[in-house]
Amino acid sequence: MSVNNGKPPILIVGGPTASGKSALALDLALALGGTVINADSMQVYHELRILSARPTPEDEARATHRLYGVLAASERCSAGRWLDMARAEVAQVQANGLLPILVGGTGLYLHALLHGLASVPPIAPELRARAKALHSEIGAAEFYRLLVERDPEYAERLHPSNKQRVLRAYEVLEATGKSLAVWQRSQPKGKRYSGHITAVVLEPPRSALYAACDDRAEIIAMSGGIEEAAALVALNLDPSLPAMKALGVREFSAHLKGDRTLPEAINMLRQATRRYAKRQSTWFRHQMPEATAIAALYSKQQADQIRQTAADLLQTSAQAD
Repeated sequence: MSVNNGKPPILIVGGPTASGKSALALDLALALGGTVINADSMQVYHELRILSARPTPEDEARATHRLYGVLAASERCSAGRWLDMARAEVAQVQANGLLPILVGGTGLYLHALLHGLASVPPIAPELRARAKALHSEIGAAEFYRLLVERDPEYAERLHPSNKQRVLRAYEVLEATGKSLAVWQRSQPKGKRYSGHITAVVLEPPRSALYAACDDRAEIIAMSGGIEEAAALVALNLDPSLPAMKALGVREFSAHLKGDRTLPEAINMLRQATRRYAKRQSTWFRHQMPEATAIAALYSKQQADQIRQTAADLLQTSAQAD
């Protein structure tokens, strides 16, 4: 993936959770003189270091990291808000003569950077409240069915349990009479990033990825994730906030309430992590086909080869003018 209008390059490192993309981004930053910029919707929250598998303080000290832990869990980070912050960080990194390396598995954020965001009119608070009340009244499955009936094109892109995105699609349809897909197609092309874009995506074999997801769930539980979930729940935040939907919050909360044993909670987290990784892998295959896929987990055994592949791609992209 490469376009150029005389602007400096950026490098995107994508992939599903537990694929090793954060480690790859750090190694590339050290090798290429770059700054790592977060493109993960949960790693922006200060309270979610362990549950979101954010880079460790030691890793953050080895190379500059931006947009990690910059928002409180009481805030909402939309794609638009992240895009504004990311564009500012990219510009600053480039002004310093360094390479911006955007890393994450949140497809909506990366899509916003690559293609811009539709300029949807503001949604009235009253309409949002009605939509939310209807969702609570009839349940997620029935609410999603209503959306499918009225907007099958966009509903097909959504998982029924993704309450935030399903509500958003419904609200836009109610407020404007047009599908969010229509608004996105009408987005002016000039709002996408127009410099060099090189993208690599880690696509490990399914068995290796699922094993890494299982390992991650165990590590999170044993390294303070339960306590982090307890501290988050103790804040008594609105359960609809994005941070409250982070992997591990629901599972460990059930354990803390006595509804699940610890092994049961960890197993729930393993399953949830695998499902999430599968959805991310599907998104990258379908929505970023121009990216170069690397069919491996990023590990010390393969580090040199994978890092060299990414560096070669960046160099080839820069010479393609």
